[in-house]
Amino acid sequence: MIEVGDGKQIILFDGVCNLCNGAVRFIIKRDRRDLFRFAPLQSEIAQTLLQERHIDNTLVDSLILIQPGEAFYVKSTAALKIANGFGRLWKLTGIFFWVPRPIRDWVYDRIASNRYSWFGKKETCMAPTPEIQHKFLEMTT
Repeated sequence: MIEVGDGKQIILFDGVCNLCNGAVRFIIKRDRRDLFRFAPLQSEIAQTLLQERHIDNTLVDSLILIQPGEAFYVKSTAALKIANGFGRLWKLTGIFFWVPRPIRDWVYDRIASNRYSWFGKKETCMAPTPEIQHKFLEMTT
């Protein structure tokens, strides 16, 4: 079992996707409570986390939120739970939970399936700066 510290949540993301890397920077900037840790889906640690939870990453290949010892969330639910973790006015994003999950996930899937053509792709995973390195569990590709 991979340990990340009390109360920390893990975000697995597509490390070569420009949209996903932008989302990680967006989250880090708003993570005032230092709640989130990150690992690219391409890393060994992400593969271990997926196997431990029996998550098939061929079905979910862009964003997974893991709350260690509690639950994991995928697609639109993961995105909304992450936004809710920012606190303050971001808690208002919770209103989107009233939209049925199949509809939310349909929109999410349209964006996810086009993310490379719309936003581009890198050859390797992003390298975090020294200031944010502590937020990344591992950067092995």
